[in-house]
Amino acid sequence: MAIDRIFKDEASEEKGERARMASFIGAMAIADLVKTTLGPKGMDKILQSTGRGRSVTVTNDGATILKSLHIDNPAAKVLVDISKVQDDEVGDGTTSVVVLAGELLREAEKLVAAKIHPMTIISGYRMAVECARNALLQKVMDNKEDEEKFKSDLMKIAKTTLSSKILSQDKEHFAKLAVDAVLRLKGSTNLESIQIIKKPGGSLKDSFLDEGFILDKKIGIGQPKRIENAKILVANTAMDTDKVKIYGARVRVDSMSRVADIEAAEKEKMREKVQKIIAHGINCFVNRQLIYNFPEELFADAGILAIEHADFDGIERLALVTGGEIASTFDNPESVKLGHCKLIEEIMIGEDKLIHFSGVELGQACTIVLRGASHHVLDEAERSLHDALCVLSQTVNDSRVLLGGGWPEMVMAKDVDELARKTPGKKSHAIEAFSRALVAIPTIIADNAGLDSAELVAQLRAEHQKEGCTAGIDVISGSVGDMAQLGISEAFKVKHAVLLSATEAAEMILRVDEIITCAPRKRENRM
Repeated sequence: MAIDRIFKDEASEEKGERARMASFIGAMAIADLVKTTLGPKGMDKILQSTGRGRSVTVTNDGATILKSLHIDNPAAKVLVDISKVQDDEVGDGTTSVVVLAGELLREAEKLVAAKIHPMTIISGYRMAVECARNALLQKVMDNKEDEEKFKSDLMKIAKTTLSSKILSQDKEHFAKLAVDAVLRLKGSTNLESIQIIKKPGGSLKDSFLDEGFILDKKIGIGQPKRIENAKILVANTAMDTDKVKIYGARVRVDSMSRVADIEAAEKEKMREKVQKIIAHGINCFVNRQLIYNFPEELFADAGILAIEHADFDGIERLALVTGGEIASTFDNPESVKLGHCKLIEEIMIGEDKLIHFSGVELGQACTIVLRGASHHVLDEAERSLHDALCVLSQTVNDSRVLLGGGWPEMVMAKDVDELARKTPGKKSHAIEAFSRALVAIPTIIADNAGLDSAELVAQLRAEHQKEGCTAGIDVISGSVGDMAQLGISEAFKVKHAVLLSATEAAEMILRVDEIITCAPRKRENRM
């Protein structure tokens, strides 16, 4: 008896087979969950939170779905993590990476059942991944030199990325928005300077791209509605110091006139502060905090546009875009960096008035205004657009492009199969399994579109025996199609990241042979 008692009472451990089963099952369950969202005909999920307000999210973005799950299974958590990393690194392919890892594990499970040691499987997978990577590298296209071609590549990638999302109906329109926005960045992957504003109303088609910066605020009363050659002071300072606000302070006065004196002193203090701000020679003052009526009045008299309560994200971005810095003290005007832009005016979008800064210092800044039927549609549209923007900005740097629609997987599978035939020993089973897992992706894409996947994938495989084949699954017509003609392209970087992360995750889960769950802490009865 004494030997068993290493752990505390509550802790549990699972060894060997059982632990491996638990890992496999958990990981495959997660993969099956997001599997149905893969591809242009993928379905969406509704996520409902149990918190207050029971907020509802409708999405088919793999990372968003997995982020919202509360998972107990350790192996499943590994998959959630890889989808998060994929989202941070390249922004798209979050579903593919989980599905591929899930398929690798499904294959590994069969091999383990056939008494092949996990380490053998892992070394087979390692060889297969090398081989698959080289297969991709041989097939990449790179049109960086030819600007026209490169732009059309970007358009194709944007359309392919968007076609599995909610925006697929207007993908021409949104692909153009995304490509225009990313080309303004001139190669930086900093998406901060692309601002996305969501305004319910109208339809998704009414979304547009606007150069410059739009601040979701109204212009105050009695203030100039239009300013040319604006000098902007972006500040984060309290403009309510003119009130005695010490909590529980009592001011004893012996007559009413003294109260008036105090008020006058307060006003004077405020006026000095405003004078200091005006001394910067500005004509627009944006503050993170409130601006009270009196200072607002003073600014209006001086012909300065005062914007209060600019949201935090907005104000940091505004400082970045106009080339200014956020100030909080105003004693020495020469050390403060002002922002500049050519024109500030009020515009209407739907029912709302917003302030538009155009001709800003940072040329790459722009704002995408999304319109749509409801908040859920807008949120999902923003997620989809964000994926497209991420992929495009990565592609501008690493301009290698592949065809899409299950074509890369078939190319890799073909080479991996050949490797399996050449490899002696048990490893060859693992390599073969790897190629089966790759083929699962086009299979799932076809399944989600309600097509006969077995038939299509068999056709694809036959097509891919020919040299220079460009066949993939054309979900729209429901047959094998020519990806080059259809213009279905993907970024090499995304595929590459999917391949490597999925294999590493699968490897990690395969290495597990014991799961130890710690005892939960006991809650004392504090009654």
